[in-house]
Amino acid sequence: MFASEVQFGHAGSLAHSDVETASAKNKALAESGAIVPQNFDDLPDVLKYTYQSLVKNGTIIEQPEPDVPTVPIDYAWAKELGLVRKPANIVSTISDERGEELIYNGIPLSSIIEADMGIGGVVGLLWFKKQLPSYATKFIEICLMTVADHGPAVAGAHNTIVTARAGKDLISSIVSGLLTIGDRFGGALDGAAKQFSDAIDQGLSAQEFVTMMQKQKKYIMGIGHAVKSVDNPDMRVVLIKQFAKTHFPKTPLLDFAEKVEKNYHYEKAFSYFEC
Repeated sequence: MFASEVQFGHAGSLAHSDVETASAKNKALAESGAIVPQNFDDLPDVLKYTYQSLVKNGTIIEQPEPDVPTVPIDYAWAKELGLVRKPANIVSTISDERGEELIYNGIPLSSIIEADMGIGGVVGLLWFKKQLPSYATKFIEICLMTVADHGPAVAGAHNTIVTARAGKDLISSIVSGLLTIGDRFGGALDGAAKQFSDAIDQGLSAQEFVTMMQKQKKYIMGIGHAVKSVDNPDMRVVLIKQFAKTHFPKTPLLDFAEKVEKNYHYEKAFSYFEC
C-alpha cells in the first residue's frame, strides 16, 4: 500500500538509518549508565525502584511533605452554593427597611407616629440625621405650607399645567415644572441663602456686602422684587419671619438679611427681602 516504510512520531522526526531510531537511542543511553525502561508502561515501576534505591543508599534524604496550600474558593461557585453574597452597592445611613419595621435614622416608624413628630420631625431625621427641637420642626412645616401652592403664574406651575393638559402622566408633568427651576425662578431662594451665609462666614458687614456686590456688578438674590417690597410685604415672608423671631433662640442669617435690605436701594422702589 505504501511505497516506503511508515514511521509514526513527531511531524519533524524521521529516522534515516538504524542509529537514529528510538531503540538505538535507548540502547546507547543504557550502555552509558542511564536507567532505561523496556517500554513506556514500565516507566512508573522504574522511577519507583530508582527513587527507593537512592533513598536506601542515602543519596536522597526524605523530608516531610509540606502542608498543601489552601486554594481560595471560586466566587461564582461559592455564590451558587450560597456560601457568600455580593456586597451591597448602596448603603443608606438614614433609613432601613430590612427588619420587621421601617426605621428612620435609628427610630422605628411606630415610635415616630406615637411621638407625633410630624412632617418636620421626619425631615429632621432624614435630612439632618437628628431629632430637631419642636420649634425647628414647626418652622419646616410652616415653610412647606407657605410654598405648597401659589397659583399658575410662575414658570414651574405653568409648565406642569401645560404638560398635564397635554395628557402626560403625573410624574412627567411634575418633572416638566421642576426642570424650569433656576436663577430666574426658584433659584433666588437658594442663591440668597448662599450669598448671605458666605458673607457671614467672611465676616462682612451688611454695608460691606452690598458694596462688594455692587462693585462686582452682581445681583443680590432675594432683594428687589418687582411687586413686593417693604411697603407691600408678602404675607408668607411676614409669617415666616415672625415665627422665626418669636421661637428661635437666635436668627443671625435673618438678621443679616434684614440689614442688607436696609442698606440696599433697588432703582424704583425700596428693596425687599424674600425668605
